[in-house]
Amino acid sequence: MTAPRYPAKPRPGDRIAVLSASAGLPALFPQPYELGLRRLRDEFGLTPVEYPTTRKMGATAEERAADIHAAFADPGIKAVIASIGGDDQLTVLPHLDAGLLRANPKPFFGYSDNTNLLLYLRELGMVAYHGGSVMVELGRPGALNPLTARSLRAALFTSGEYELAPADASGDVNGPWDDSRTFDAEPELEPASGWTWHNGDRVVEGVSWGGNLEIISWMLMADRAVRPVEEYAGGVLFLETSEDMPRAQDVYWILRAMGERGLLRQFPALLMGRAKSWSFEKRLGVEEREHYRREQRAAVLRALGEYAPEAMAVFDVDLGHTDPQVVIPVGGRVRVDGPARRVFVTY
Repeated sequence: MTAPRYPAKPRPGDRIAVLSASAGLPALFPQPYELGLRRLRDEFGLTPVEYPTTRKMGATAEERAADIHAAFADPGIKAVIASIGGDDQLTVLPHLDAGLLRANPKPFFGYSDNTNLLLYLRELGMVAYHGGSVMVELGRPGALNPLTARSLRAALFTSGEYELAPADASGDVNGPWDDSRTFDAEPELEPASGWTWHNGDRVVEGVSWGGNLEIISWMLMADRAVRPVEEYAGGVLFLETSEDMPRAQDVYWILRAMGERGLLRQFPALLMGRAKSWSFEKRLGVEEREHYRREQRAAVLRALGEYAPEAMAVFDVDLGHTDPQVVIPVGGRVRVDGPARRVFVTY
């Protein structure tokens, strides 16, 4: 496929749609949502615009698709951002009007379950942005993480190459959103060891494809927004896992299926996000979290060794369910410089 085009960027003062195309969690947890809206206004200079399902739990797939259509078709809306993720955006895709979206390209920001819409837009020929959500990144207790804010601001307002940088500290442990005391201070961070490189002996530049691994597995099963694998040849794959914390064996099984499909070998480079290793259901200690991340890395390397042994990989990139978080353009240019140990994206 031809390289997707970058939609025009918003400017401070513009209106930005806030959609819940997955779960209407602003209805259940208003505090992080309102905080995120306030930061969109005060720190980014944008005017958030809500839609009928933005604060509605249990909205139908048709209702959520109608909000997506309304946001993209409105010429006064200059960008679209997700409130948060969820687990059933896959059911929204069949209700989308591809012609309407293609005729009204706009930057879309989101991740997790929004991988569905990100890859759908990519296949329509427009660059979208994996990262940024109102409730999580913008609604972060205490303050925005500076690394997150820099990347999100660059992706929102600027065009051109942006160098990603490894974080020197990261965090996994979250406070409960239904306790107002959670928002009195920033989350605690721990020292981060930087990126780990595999086969980092070359420079790879290509168009990116990827997102949340669990969501991609569902999309592959449902045959949604995926072209013949050969059309991804030479691109840069990026993947990450969620707070559901899939077992290393499950990660390997998903990647094995992608390998059997012929998908893994199309990508000469992989950016693998730092694994989310704590949740309210799995409250791992520091050593347990490190063990979880090591096991996931080994599972990824096993799959690469079997299906794409020449591929370069960079592990523990701060993309996806990470704090801090960098934004990755979906369908945009990514340059992975192994000898220099540097990664560049084009916003």
